[in-house]
Amino acid sequence: EAIDKYFENFENFKNEFSSAAASQFGSGWAWLCADKDGKLGVCSTANQDNPMMGEISGCAGCIPILGLDVWEHAYYLNYQNRRPDYVTAFFNVINWDTVADGLRKAAG
Repeated sequence: EAIDKYFENFENFKNEFSSAAASQFGSGWAWLCADKDGKLGVCSTANQDNPMMGEISGCAGCIPILGLDVWEHAYYLNYQNRRPDYVTAFFNVINWDTVADGLRKAAG
């Protein structure tokens, strides 16, 4: 429900999240985050940074509820330099119950 509310539909969310992951230059992360009101957003961070670190992340004040590691070590053995294929495959292994639980806790 929250994905539909903030992204209109799952396909829009998937496209935005995939774009954040694919466009992250070098090492980093793509995130689905929630603020204290339960509003969802997508952002990416470089290197080891995360949305809870403040202004440097571009998603300040948000709690990460889903993260995708786009450091090359996360996918190179199976995907070599094909990050977009890795990002696509990620959607097959997401535990949405865990993500929903993270959203509930973030909106606490």
